[in-house]
Amino acid sequence: MEETPRTPVITIGLNAGQATFNYSMTELRNLVEANNMTVAEEIQQSLTKPNPGTYFGTGKVEELAQIVADDGVDIIIVNDELTPSQIRNLENGTKARIIDRTGLILEIFANRAQSREAKLQVQLAMLQYQLPRLHTSASQRLDQQTGSGGGGGFTNRGSGESQTEMSRRTIQRSINHVNHELKEITQAAATQRQQRERNELPSVALVGYTNAGKSTLMNALVREFGKSEDKQVFVKDMLFATLDTSVRQLVFPDQKKMLLSDTVGFVSQLPTQLVKAFRSTLAEAASADLLVQVVDYADPNREAMMATTEKTLEEIGVTDVPMITVFNKADLTEASYPSRVGDQLILSAKDPDSIAMLVKAMKEKVFHNYVTANFLVPFSDGEIVSYLNENANVLDTNYEAEGTALKVELQQADFDRFKKFVVTE
Repeated sequence: MEETPRTPVITIGLNAGQATFNYSMTELRNLVEANNMTVAEEIQQSLTKPNPGTYFGTGKVEELAQIVADDGVDIIIVNDELTPSQIRNLENGTKARIIDRTGLILEIFANRAQSREAKLQVQLAMLQYQLPRLHTSASQRLDQQTGSGGGGGFTNRGSGESQTEMSRRTIQRSINHVNHELKEITQAAATQRQQRERNELPSVALVGYTNAGKSTLMNALVREFGKSEDKQVFVKDMLFATLDTSVRQLVFPDQKKMLLSDTVGFVSQLPTQLVKAFRSTLAEAASADLLVQVVDYADPNREAMMATTEKTLEEIGVTDVPMITVFNKADLTEASYPSRVGDQLILSAKDPDSIAMLVKAMKEKVFHNYVTANFLVPFSDGEIVSYLNENANVLDTNYEAEGTALKVELQQADFDRFKKFVVTE
């Protein structure tokens, strides 16, 4: 199949002296590429503060208008979230379509959402974004997307103020409807999490910046330790390749088991609407016993990416979950790997030794409540021996006159359950 031609755009950013400006412009280019666009020209302006009417200075707006007229590139991507009036004034001044950073990320999410929950979450974020932007052409385009995705479109438009008020009421009704549907899905997901907690399986959540290699890491673990029916998760070298949380069970040779989840990736200046909308999806991280922050070790902006991840986790209320940090993609650097210092690991998801080191680190964190004990189980209770063989690490087995003698490493809960069969050496 032929790849869809990429739409050329102009990117522009305002440098007000922020330390991360160059990094954010690089990130904007990656977001543009992720939305099947390509940067035809990049413009920057240094100002101490944004122009309240047009965000950029008058001269820069005139320059943009001239580029649009000369080159025929009629889409401008702005590296910040703009006010409705700024979008409207820039569109009038440049005769081009203006998409701010928030609008761009929302478009990417709308194009990538696959599950019913993800589609509803994106739709909700778009509706909340467009509510104060009813007068701008950008909101009308988002309106068309949300309308096609779940009944949020506008019909019977009037004119002038009546049209705006009708649209506002329609959006609010759509927000209420989507919130209701999401509440039902969230309750179902919470029930599933409670069921898993009752099964007493520890959970580990992969978190981190988008495109850091979380899905590749998860697939490597699932291939090695997943159940045969477990499917691999989607992997592609682009921002926000996956939006849905995937949960897989891992079973290790010593019969220890854990649940591993791959959460949606983060990005700097992730729109507030999306952070709120995806709070339920990210609940897997909030309820985890351990977070594995995956960082692209080959990216020179990795420190900023880590700060983004930690800031987003704080925004969704994940502040007291133990964490180990995995510096992935070490194979793209000169670093020696795999290596570990405390809770920081340098590795490659494509390297078996790296996976072994990561598993060891995860098991140290989540299986610290395991105990080792000796059991003597009467032959009449053979189902207990079967259970221990399937769900615990049986270190030694002997058959004696009174029953089966086992030395077992097992969860504290299972130890308490079978305590009457414990014997001392």
